[in-house]
Amino acid sequence: MFHKVKNVFALPEYKLSIQFSEGVTKIYDVTPLFEKIPSFAQLKEDHTEFACVSVDVGGYGIVWNDELDLSCDELWENGVQVDTPFDGLMAFSDATELWGLNESTLRKAITYGKLVNGVDVCKFGKQWVVSVEAMKREYGNGNR
Repeated sequence: MFHKVKNVFALPEYKLSIQFSEGVTKIYDVTPLFEKIPSFAQLKEDHTEFACVSVDVGGYGIVWNDELDLSCDELWENGVQVDTPFDGLMAFSDATELWGLNESTLRKAITYGKLVNGVDVCKFGKQWVVSVEAMKREYGNGNR
């Protein structure tokens, strides 16, 4: 199963907040890697470098530099899920990728009342957001 990384943020005590495209947030503790994988010890020595973590191109994982990275599967499997006010919400672009749809399909679903504005979907500025529950209700479990 593939879980695309949307955002990553460095936290105190060598932890990471990972936001996945399907609207789930997990906390990943990097400290066990300091002993398991010697190259990760450099992050312990330089907290500034640890804070420079970013999402890999395409959301397939996270990277610090050319030598240090973690896959989306590792982050998903070994991260601890936390509750946030944004759980279960995703951008139209993420929903269309996960369900193999076109954004126009979702816009038409709003027009025809299949997805209800203010209940299933909401627009923030120029970005539409949809609930995972509404996507599952209308389009099944998707390509996850």
